[in-house]
Amino acid sequence: MTANAALHPERPGGSADRERPTDVNETVRLIRDSWAVVEPQAEDVSRFFYSMLFSLAPATRELFPVNMEVQRSRLLRALVHVVQMVDRPDELTPFLQQLGRDHRKFGVVAEHYEAVGTALLAAIKKYAGDAWNDAVERAWGEAYAVMATTMTDAASKDDGPAWYNGEVVQHERLSWDVAMVRIRPEHPVPYQPGQYVSVEVPQRPRLWRYLSPANPPSDDGTMEFHVRAVPTGWVSRAIVGHAQLGDQWRMGSPMGRLGVDRDSERDVVMLAGGTGLAPMRSIIQDLAQYGNNPEVHLFYGGRTRDDLYELRNLRQVAMSNPWLKVIPVLENDPTAQGAEHGTLAEAATRHGAWQEHDVLVSGSPEMIRNTVSGMMVAGTPLERIHYDPFTLD
Repeated sequence: MTANAALHPERPGGSADRERPTDVNETVRLIRDSWAVVEPQAEDVSRFFYSMLFSLAPATRELFPVNMEVQRSRLLRALVHVVQMVDRPDELTPFLQQLGRDHRKFGVVAEHYEAVGTALLAAIKKYAGDAWNDAVERAWGEAYAVMATTMTDAASKDDGPAWYNGEVVQHERLSWDVAMVRIRPEHPVPYQPGQYVSVEVPQRPRLWRYLSPANPPSDDGTMEFHVRAVPTGWVSRAIVGHAQLGDQWRMGSPMGRLGVDRDSERDVVMLAGGTGLAPMRSIIQDLAQYGNNPEVHLFYGGRTRDDLYELRNLRQVAMSNPWLKVIPVLENDPTAQGAEHGTLAEAATRHGAWQEHDVLVSGSPEMIRNTVSGMMVAGTPLERIHYDPFTLD
């Protein structure tokens, strides 16, 4: 099955002419089982995928950076992750709608989606071997069709800017490897506290990365970003080490659903690792404008005390806002005074399972996985845990 057939089942050879998987759970099982066979060969799969994509749609090459070593695994990994989430529409659909609006910045058209889908199925088929059959092909094709249709529909209905231009007006080191960058957009970016945006910086053209504003929308429209330079991060190292006043950034449409419902009767637990503090800080600053808020416990974690670059400021906020409690957590410094020790999940669950709280988690992908797993093992219901797992970065 080609992606074109899946996207247009009314056409000859489309998915409506074939027997479908019995239900969405069976579709997801087929996808996950076949991907488990392919995943050990992911590097080869990625190379074949891009070779096929650029052959089918040469114009798509201009959407990617010149150096594909950084990019190669990103799109394929993201596609597979999203396709495997087709059984969770309440989470997946809003994300795909946001992603479709965000992808307008690339100039993506329907033909690009069809080419990506065809290349994806061809790559999985080539490396799945005997695990590939008609049922597996239908499962991948139908799941991809759901994703592509949701994205294209949302993009077609959005008449806002495809991206927002902004100027760097402040660049300040918060620690040896963390920088604060303040951007003044030409036009206000309509984000909510806790959301994130994709950014492109002049030092790394066509390498878009997701960053969360660390402040709520302000009267002057400026946006504050906290960025840690990571060893393999081409964009993060460029921002921390080389961003200059006057640099022009591009920012995509806001994404994400992390936030606090002030009308809810539930109190809140926040688990923030490193610069994952940014969306939590944005939410906290927004809450501080109101007199009546839920009680918020913020567990702010890092490997050492140097990683807690914002701790002093957070404590000052807590002094004037009794609904906020800040608990520093250090993973690799067991002798430090005035802090909990261990991982964020370990520190938080010492105080209970927080079963009646809304639990917000933000940090690196690994930190999110470990923290969500640790909270669930301790008894926190999954439906109470909120995080943005689809940053694709």
